[in-house]
Amino acid sequence: MARSKNLLQLPELSSKKALKTLIENRSIYNLESCELNIFETYQTSEKVQLQFTDLVVTSMLRGKKVMHLFDEPGFDYLPGESVIIPAHELMKIDFPEASSENPTQCLALAISASKINQTLDFLNEKYPRNDVQWDLDSRNYYFYNNEDLAQTINKLIQTCKSDLITKDGLADLSLQELLVRIIQTQTLKSVQDDQQSIKSGTVIHAAVEWIRIHLSEKINLNELCTTMAMSQASLYRLFKRELGISPLEFIILERIRLAKKLLTDQKLYIKNVSYEAGFEDCNYFIRTFKSIEGITPKQYRKLHLNNQFSA
Repeated sequence: MARSKNLLQLPELSSKKALKTLIENRSIYNLESCELNIFETYQTSEKVQLQFTDLVVTSMLRGKKVMHLFDEPGFDYLPGESVIIPAHELMKIDFPEASSENPTQCLALAISASKINQTLDFLNEKYPRNDVQWDLDSRNYYFYNNEDLAQTINKLIQTCKSDLITKDGLADLSLQELLVRIIQTQTLKSVQDDQQSIKSGTVIHAAVEWIRIHLSEKINLNELCTTMAMSQASLYRLFKRELGISPLEFIILERIRLAKKLLTDQKLYIKNVSYEAGFEDCNYFIRTFKSIEGITPKQYRKLHLNNQFSA
């Protein structure tokens, strides 16, 4: 549930003798449906170009990159974050802080188009999403790793690097799970960013809108279930399938999002922000805010104020 980033398990760095280059030194692990690449960089450099013929799921492991994609402004790319890059898309990468003492390390998992299509067809047939197709969202290519996503990527790394005879079969199962986790993460991110990724008129759209209307109130899930004409178990399955989290987890994330908007008003006391965002206990609000955002509401407000003055 938390927006705080979930770091991946760190593979060992290459020995100095094994390095072929100090910029994007590459270790490759080939499987039938995917190719795991681990890149390491040991010196500062700019506009390093990289391109794959398949869709690539990348995740930062160590250090800092600045990514340039889709002719958009570059953005900092840090551990705990992932970026999905379409096939044949040219990446341009800066390494502003890389050194022998502080190398960058990033994984790039190239997945075959046939495996992606096979998985999406399977999901759409077996687990239909109420008039919305299972598909990757090219708009939401950059996101934080949640716990489930990090666990799945870690499992794939271990499988790809293993000597198991069955590793191709195990990797195929993990790739299916990875694509599901990514689509859920993208959908949740687009909902939180108010993008129109959830089709109007669908059950999940109606549930999200009901929650937002009643966000400042004490939400009774039984009332929501009655409105939606479904059981609590069905509501839970709906949210877990579409967004990867439970209804209660979604409500908390929405309340924190509302609280962040309210915190930009310097006249509002933290306690009042807590109540207006639907939290009955201010101390619980502060603990929850910090667990999700990594800082307290007071620190968030100060950071927002400082950003206003520096803009």
